[in-house]
Amino acid sequence: MGSTTSKYDAPSMVPVGVDPTRASIARVYDAALGGKDNYAIDREVLRQVATVAPEVNDLAWSNRNFLTRAIRFLTDQGGIRQFLDCGSGLPTAENTHQIAQRIDEHARVVYVDNDPVVIAHGEALLEENEVTHFVSADIFEPQDVLQHPLVRKYLDFTKPVALLQVGTLHHYTSDNGAELMREYVDALAPGSFVAISHFLDPETPELSPLARRMEELFLHSPMGSGMFRTKAQLREFLPGLEIIPPGPGEEPDFTLSDMWWPDGPRLRPLSPVEQCSAAAVGRKP
Repeated sequence: MGSTTSKYDAPSMVPVGVDPTRASIARVYDAALGGKDNYAIDREVLRQVATVAPEVNDLAWSNRNFLTRAIRFLTDQGGIRQFLDCGSGLPTAENTHQIAQRIDEHARVVYVDNDPVVIAHGEALLEENEVTHFVSADIFEPQDVLQHPLVRKYLDFTKPVALLQVGTLHHYTSDNGAELMREYVDALAPGSFVAISHFLDPETPELSPLARRMEELFLHSPMGSGMFRTKAQLREFLPGLEIIPPGPGEEPDFTLSDMWWPDGPRLRPLSPVEQCSAAAVGRKP
């Protein structure tokens, strides 16, 4: 245990290669979800954005809850037994492998992240899980991920795979995100799925100014990333895929993350921030 005199705020033990003076995407999300594996610099990102969007933590929960529902769908209805979870972040109570393996204990999951804190926690968590593994790689370098020896060892790309980019692509600030995702999609077998959630510019007079103000604060915060894209821009991330309708009788398209096949009737209105997160699942024909 760390002493109270440590110069680091938290966690008490800082893994090699971690700079507690710079915000980490994974640790900022951990803070937003109420976790304890974050530093003051990470919480400062949320504090800054909360000056214009008090419910900023809702962005993280919208992503997380969509992930839970999407994994259940992919495993149960999609018949997927292989998952490539990009930018997995710090482990929480309901991780991809726990959801999928509740349906099929043999479902294989490979998490990809390049944050030393994530890798350290993930490897410790999965020490006795023979079908779930962590890989250290940059998810914005598709070939580094796809050709990684451990990815190739544990996933069979001749069979369907679910590729997860949940809460990740809005941290890719380049304009060639469509090309990046095409590299991933081209590597997938027919019958594979891609699940995406992303910060959304709703393109309405009421919400667009909020989205753009949050974007400005994220981009200029210690984290330095967090783009809010329109639905038209998000569709480019699913090249050649058949988008699954996000609800009964709905058109196949991106929808609000909280409204992608919700678990039950909604009794409270979505907050403005919850209306700035979109999600979709696409299938490769």
